[in-house]
Amino acid sequence: MQRISKRITAMGKRVRLTDDSLNSHGSRVLTSGVDTAQYERNPVLLYMHERGKVIGFMKDLEVKDGEITGEPVFDCASELSKQCKKQWEVGSLRMVSIGIDVLELSERPEHIVTGQTAPTITKSKIFETSIVDIGANDNAIVMRRDGKQITLGRDSENPLPMLSNKPQTKEPKMELKTLALELGLPETADEATVNAELAKLKASKEDTEKIRKENEALKLAQITAAVEAAAAEKKIPSEKKEHFINIGRKLGIDELKETFAAMSPQVKISTVIEPEPEKKETLAKSPWEERMEEIRKNLKK
Repeated sequence: MQRISKRITAMGKRVRLTDDSLNSHGSRVLTSGVDTAQYERNPVLLYMHERGKVIGFMKDLEVKDGEITGEPVFDCASELSKQCKKQWEVGSLRMVSIGIDVLELSERPEHIVTGQTAPTITKSKIFETSIVDIGANDNAIVMRRDGKQITLGRDSENPLPMLSNKPQTKEPKMELKTLALELGLPETADEATVNAELAKLKASKEDTEKIRKENEALKLAQITAAVEAAAAEKKIPSEKKEHFINIGRKLGIDELKETFAAMSPQVKISTVIEPEPEKKETLAKSPWEERMEEIRKNLKK
């Protein structure tokens, strides 16, 4: 692929080889994706992209500020090279074009600019540069894709596919007919009817969620009240209330109430176990005292 650029100044030596701007076929070549390594090992300068017409080389290649620049050097080893050098110096030849291999295309939104109609070339490789006479515009390019060389210039064939203009979505859009059937509508339902049904479903879903949250709040209030009552009745310790609230969430309010109903209030051990009355110690009687007690009983008869 070749891209034509004007000399930077009328008398300057450096030229712009390529930049990120839109070319004549509605595509762009990203400077950040251009590989110059191979070309720098053999920076051949051709005339009009024709093999065999070597007129020099390109030196001091530089990638900077979104563009690639270099300095053409004419070897003057042929009459053509001498002629091109002279015409370049006087200004009758003014344009340079690069040849690139297209390696990767992209239609991602971040790679597309206003007015672009073909994919952006995000990865490419320079294989030659040429001095040219007339280009379709400052961004005329010669491309080599799948082994075929094509010049992007006036009235040339566009080698790149057109942009699909399809939205970049993660999930494919369901067909209207299929969506209508999924919603229980006739397959002939139009887009407005389908959208109206979808709006109803959305509203219904929101109402359902609201009711669910209200029910959850009511259940929690009932469970909390039951736990507070059990704590007040001394059936559970106060520090265990959160524990029983979590149990109520899992079992439900009915199971929790039955559990509390089977519990007895906690009481202190001291209130349950009464102390036994003290037993008075009885001294053993002597034989004489036992005899005297027997005599007294007989006298009373």
